[in-house]
Order: sequence, then structure tokens, then C-alpha cells
Amino acid sequence: MTNTNADIAVEVLGERHRQDERWGQQDHPDGTGPATVITLIPAVAGATRADNLRTWATARCDRAAHVGDITWEHIFLEEVFEALAEDDEVKLRAELIQVAAVAQAWVSAIDRRAA
Repeated sequence: MTNTNADIAVEVLGERHRQDERWGQQDHPDGTGPATVITLIPAVAGATRADNLRTWATARCDRAAHVGDITWEHIFLEEVFEALAEDDEVKLRAELIQVAAVAQAWVSAIDRRAA
């Protein structure tokens, strides 16, 4: 499958539309900065498997959403670790489109704040 950058951008835009339909407009805090504390599972201090990181990031994001403390950092890391744990190229590609769409949504949220 050969896609141009424009074709991929259209796919990312399609994923953004699916995200908007599911979640509505999202305006979370960033959850970033040099003083940001990210609580890691003990195994992350050394080497750990990508599937363990995916499980950790998903649970962490779900907990933050459940208590109303979700940030873009939670959502972005969850998507990144889902991609890193994937070994099927078709599924990996789909996950990377989701990562790109979340990054685009985050940038849009930042731009809305500046408006």
C-alpha cells in the first residue's frame, strides 16, 4: 500500500472525526512540563515489555478519567504504548493513525485556549 502524505492526513482527519463523535470536543489540561510527575509502575524503572506498558498506560488513563483528572498526557501515552505493543503491521498502522489524531486534537485544544 503506497499512500501520499495527503492520503495519510485524510486518514488522520477521519480518525479525528470518529474521536469527536465518540467523545465530543475535548479540552483537557496538558499534564506536561518539567515538574510534571508521572507515576510509573516499578518495572518501568528498568526494562519492561511493551505489552506491560500498554496495560499500565490504559489502566492509568482509565483511572484518571474515572476520577475526572484526565489530561492529554494520559491519553497520548496510552495511544503511544498501544502502538508500541503492536506487532501486526495493519494494527500498528491503525494505532499510529490514532496517535497522530490524538496529537492533532491536543494541538487543537491548545489553539482554542489561545483564541
